[in-house]
Amino acid sequence: MSTTDTSPAAIRAHYGSPSERALRKELTRLDGHAQAFIALSPFLVIASSDAAGRGDATPRGDAPGFVAVLDEVTLLIPDRPGNRRADTMLNVAENPQVGLLFLVPGLDETLRVNGRARFTTDEALLAPLAVEGRNPVAGLVVAVEEVFFHCGKAMLRSRIWDPDRQVARGSFPSLGRILADQIAGEDTAEAERAIEESYRTRLY
Repeated sequence: MSTTDTSPAAIRAHYGSPSERALRKELTRLDGHAQAFIALSPFLVIASSDAAGRGDATPRGDAPGFVAVLDEVTLLIPDRPGNRRADTMLNVAENPQVGLLFLVPGLDETLRVNGRARFTTDEALLAPLAVEGRNPVAGLVVAVEEVFFHCGKAMLRSRIWDPDRQVARGSFPSLGRILADQIAGEDTAEAERAIEESYRTRLY
């Protein structure tokens, strides 16, 4: 049985050195290209972790450009009504480091932004991000530290934007059915009614 050395040095030796281009593409602020990409993006994933290092990744989505670029080194991410778990917000309270992955439908490249986040309920700050007359529940202000575009290999391998790869809704159980299977005493029909009501009346 072989033993794998998992030290940083061994992992670096396994992969070899990154190219000069891969290193030099990393910026410390949002240039025009990054800002334009964020303006087109309707979806991102936020990675965070608590003080003990337990990680979490959560999706955020809205109309393209829903994340506000306050300046070259500051982003504001609105938090709309949800399930009130507040995993990301609680993590940020303990450990402000976050990683953001922005996607734009139809484009294979993604944008990665790493930095330090803080929780805010400042109404004046959040008001410009109101939708249907409703301010976000809260927001994350992200102080940008690293910015770079990620090549499209993952998207090309997955063919994620290919309509032929779209999964038919009926081929996978509904969320209500899943919750009924996972939670003792949960009724499928009631769960599905609650979810539909939430989707219909509590997006904003």
